[in-house]
Amino acid sequence: MLAELKLKALTDLTALLTKEELIWANGYISGLVTDAAAPKPLPDVASGVAAKKITIAYGTETGNAKKLAVDFAAKAKKNGVNAKLVSLDQYRLNDLSREEYFVTVISTQGDGEPPIAAQKFYDHLHNNGFRIPTMKYAVLALGDTAYPMFCKTGEDVDTQLEKLGASRFYPLQKCDLDYETEADRWFEQLLSSLGNTVTVAPYAKPVVAEPAKKTTGKKIYTGTILSSIDLNARGSDKKTFHIEMVADDLDYLPGDSIGVVPENDPLIVQEILALTKIDADRMVTYKTEEFTIGELLNKKLNISFLLEKFIKQYGILAAQELPAERVDLIDLLRNYPLSDIYQYEPFILSLNAIAPRIYNIASSINAHGNEVHIIALKDEFLVKGAKQTGLCSFYFDNKKEGDEISFFIQPNKRFRLPAEDKDIIMIGPGTGIAPFRSFVAERDATGASGRNWLFFGEDDFTRNFYYQTEWQNWFGTGVLTNINLAFNNGADERVTIETKLLQKAAGLFEWISGGAYIYLCGEKDPMSKEVEAALLAVIEQEGKLTKQEAVKYFEQLKTDGRYMKDVY
Repeated sequence: MLAELKLKALTDLTALLTKEELIWANGYISGLVTDAAAPKPLPDVASGVAAKKITIAYGTETGNAKKLAVDFAAKAKKNGVNAKLVSLDQYRLNDLSREEYFVTVISTQGDGEPPIAAQKFYDHLHNNGFRIPTMKYAVLALGDTAYPMFCKTGEDVDTQLEKLGASRFYPLQKCDLDYETEADRWFEQLLSSLGNTVTVAPYAKPVVAEPAKKTTGKKIYTGTILSSIDLNARGSDKKTFHIEMVADDLDYLPGDSIGVVPENDPLIVQEILALTKIDADRMVTYKTEEFTIGELLNKKLNISFLLEKFIKQYGILAAQELPAERVDLIDLLRNYPLSDIYQYEPFILSLNAIAPRIYNIASSINAHGNEVHIIALKDEFLVKGAKQTGLCSFYFDNKKEGDEISFFIQPNKRFRLPAEDKDIIMIGPGTGIAPFRSFVAERDATGASGRNWLFFGEDDFTRNFYYQTEWQNWFGTGVLTNINLAFNNGADERVTIETKLLQKAAGLFEWISGGAYIYLCGEKDPMSKEVEAALLAVIEQEGKLTKQEAVKYFEQLKTDGRYMKDVY
């Protein structure tokens, strides 16, 4: 209940506001309430008891979780806490029973799966019937709300630790792509909950003090398109873009990727503005930055294939129970118009940002200078019988020479070339060939002495042999030592890349046992599992090992960093 003077001041203010301004004020106050309701320490933490030692363990695929964990450890030490920092792939699982305060920062990959580096830790938690009643833990989960299994790995770890008897001393925090501000605040509050004096109080530094400090934590490049061509020959039922861009101060390594944030179809945006009667030039605040509504709809907001939570939210506004299926914003507006048009804007501002699309780099700075090349398959699919195109595919399809594309570099430290004298085996069907063009171009440009063996597969030799001339040139000059191809060419019996691996088993195992590094890139299901099964069969057969011994041998390759994969 407000005091009389405060109530009168509020009444006088609201009497001056238009309906639209009242809606804005409602959203503003809701934001203040949300901040006030930020996670507080759980009641089972003894007040005034300071923890002087914690373990901070991270599981990362792209390096984001590691960066946060390193920052957290530095802050902890600055505040008098002895913080042990460790990667989950190096963590001794037997130490779990000896941990007192355990903080883990872990990302989610693909369909809710842990990073490769955290797989053993994740499996250990779920497959072993041990108890850890003395552990107090906290989990920070990284994910991407564009995917249904947002932060599922972090949620799983949080739940499983509790099932094993550990005590959650601070609430689970789930972070989207723009994670830094939220994650930093969470850790500052976590430190405070441990009874330590934190140099920066949880809210002493307002979020707006540094607008968009690091929206993605990446340097954004502006690339100018030099060429965009279809790699497929006439008659192919696919369209595969090869895009070359030039940009200043490029810094990447073979094995890295780029992230592209596509823009929405301007015609769809115009229809959304017409249906909602929202002024395209109206200035609004979105995640601490100022934009016009038109800019947001064109370049920032995801208006395609909305998550079910937004469908439910819209259904409440429309006072209807909508089908539990993911649809585009324009479909909601067309089929379920709202009686109160002033409800459109708050709903639109609640939508997620467009998620970056990640593409393997197919070039090398040493070979191509200040250029970056990518390969991208045009994504086409059916929705209720109607053919649709993926957002980034539409974006690329409408780009031409001279146009600009903004992107960032996504390093992949777990997909790096070995020393220049080491042999490499590259397995990359379809667009999975991209990083291997980068690898071989780099080794050619630098004169690396290690041997290079490529396995590539696609539907048809004449229509879908990506970079055919380059591979032939590299083979002819000896840069590419071996190349094995799997093309179906319309044959009734499917020719697979796994078949080629088994056919070359003897030579493959000779390379592997001699120290070669194996790389796999391409679709995760079912390709990567089938390739791994073939590799296991090669090891078992040629190494004259039992199945168990072959599995152990393969696991050792992973541990030694001699088997690396980048699958999607």
